[in-house]
Amino acid sequence: MTKDIGKKIKFLRQTNEMTLKDLSEKTGLSSGFLSQLERGLTTIAIDSLDKIASALNIELTYFFSSPKKNSGLIMKSYEQEVSQIMNSKIIYYSLSNNLSESTMVPKLVTVLPNEDSEEIQKYPHEGEEFIYILEGILTLYIDKEKHILHPGDSAHFNSSLDHNWTNHTNKNVKLLVVNTPNFFKSKKSD
Repeated sequence: MTKDIGKKIKFLRQTNEMTLKDLSEKTGLSSGFLSQLERGLTTIAIDSLDKIASALNIELTYFFSSPKKNSGLIMKSYEQEVSQIMNSKIIYYSLSNNLSESTMVPKLVTVLPNEDSEEIQKYPHEGEEFIYILEGILTLYIDKEKHILHPGDSAHFNSSLDHNWTNHTNKNVKLLVVNTPNFFKSKKSD
């Protein structure tokens, strides 16, 4: 479990373009401790983990959610669970029963209206990303370009490009997102 928490912290820290030093300053935890935590070499007290969650703008429960162990090939709509909430504006729902064996991570994403006129922070990360707009109008930023996507539009790109999305309308946007790598995937011991 410590390794899973560490991977999640590292992924979110990098997603938010934070260095270990930045996270250390926001939490009061040393950079060395945070580095060991990300590598799964140490454990963490719940109050310290709560500080990290606050610094990364997520709910503490995110660190304890794990993919379902149901190996069924079908997931009914009523089985979908919230897997993550980012900045109180983006809600992720898991669309797979068996992420521990998958290469891809399929998600249904709801992007709430964001009327902030501040510049959208773009970030790269490893992997590949595919998005398909189901409803609403999404503003997608890839590198220095801004794209307006409507229902039925899609984008497929290397996640190492600076990117992010937002909703500049007054209605929710729903999109299907499939990305790699899968941080929930089981590691086979050699």
